[in-house]
Amino acid sequence: MATSTTPRIAIIGAGPGGLICARILQRHGIPATVYDLDASATARDQGGTLDMHPDSGQNALREAGLLDEFLALARPEGQQMRLVGRDGRVLFDATPPETHAEDGTPEIDRGQLRHLLLDSLEPGTVHWSRKLTHAEPLSAGVHRLHFADGFTTEADLVVGADGAWSKVRRLLSDATPGYTGVTFVEVGLDQADIRHPALAALTGDGTMMALDNNRGFIAQRNSRQHIRVYIGMRIDENWHHNAGLDLADPDAVGKVLLKEFTGWSPDLLRFITDTDTGYTNRPLYALPVPHAWPHTPGLTLLGDAAHLMSPFSGMGANLAMLDGADLARALINRGSIDEAVRAYEHLLLPRSIEAAEGAAEGIAGAFAPDSAAQTLAHMTQNP
Repeated sequence: MATSTTPRIAIIGAGPGGLICARILQRHGIPATVYDLDASATARDQGGTLDMHPDSGQNALREAGLLDEFLALARPEGQQMRLVGRDGRVLFDATPPETHAEDGTPEIDRGQLRHLLLDSLEPGTVHWSRKLTHAEPLSAGVHRLHFADGFTTEADLVVGADGAWSKVRRLLSDATPGYTGVTFVEVGLDQADIRHPALAALTGDGTMMALDNNRGFIAQRNSRQHIRVYIGMRIDENWHHNAGLDLADPDAVGKVLLKEFTGWSPDLLRFITDTDTGYTNRPLYALPVPHAWPHTPGLTLLGDAAHLMSPFSGMGANLAMLDGADLARALINRGSIDEAVRAYEHLLLPRSIEAAEGAAEGIAGAFAPDSAAQTLAHMTQNP
């Protein structure tokens, strides 16, 4: 980047996209500061497992100089995909043939990926406990950032990597995430191979799905013998309020969920009853499709802030990391911040629209009256 002074780049959000952007910039001598509302890197659970695609997530890790470290942590066996009927019968089971890990889509826990990226950054890059309240436009693309603790700073470029409910997005777009019609209730099995051997065997080494008539179970193998399970329902967003249910009462939640899955195999119902972690309600949201914004000097978005979509694209984290890498590359190669952001957004918007359309189709098919048949046909045609 040819500038007379060092650009002040502020990345809001320490997710995979924001961190990969900061890492690549630093490798090329361009400083960036990341601000995150979490109190620390370990303040909250980072979620389940991710599959890293060669042309997006792995590509970004390669550019960050972290691909070898990623491959040492990743689980190639996690690519196994299994479909089970509501009666507990295995309908489809596929494990990709053994290849070099970078040729497939090996799995990694979100927490492991985050720590890999954080450890690669220069000390002091991430400022924790910094909750952005608003960004104040000044002049020539400069913005003053205001944080909840009273801290302020100015930036020549503000990168909104702050997720689904992005504060930065409000400066660029009126769009807000809408409920997809599907809610996940998350549960977990600890030491699954020892304490829950039947459920571990049913899950396999990767992902197991049982989907039928607007309901379903999605079980994902994580590291350290943990299995994360999403109990999915096409249901009203306020289903628990409508039922007079206190989500903090695990016995009551379990009973309601069992009623929602009346007629399903006892083997699958044990994903509800045998949880070690209680029940966490996770309604799924998505931005309107297409989502775009007018180019605005000094601001841009990446990841969920730009293109929040349902997890049925399989592309969320991969796209966020590709976004971060592409933005960093543009900032490194272009003559000015504004030229770089224009070039980046030219790449970002078309591909994110395509992925979001696919995600919308995916969740509609997975939670439909004939979802079992639709899913089996899809897996058979795309093994």
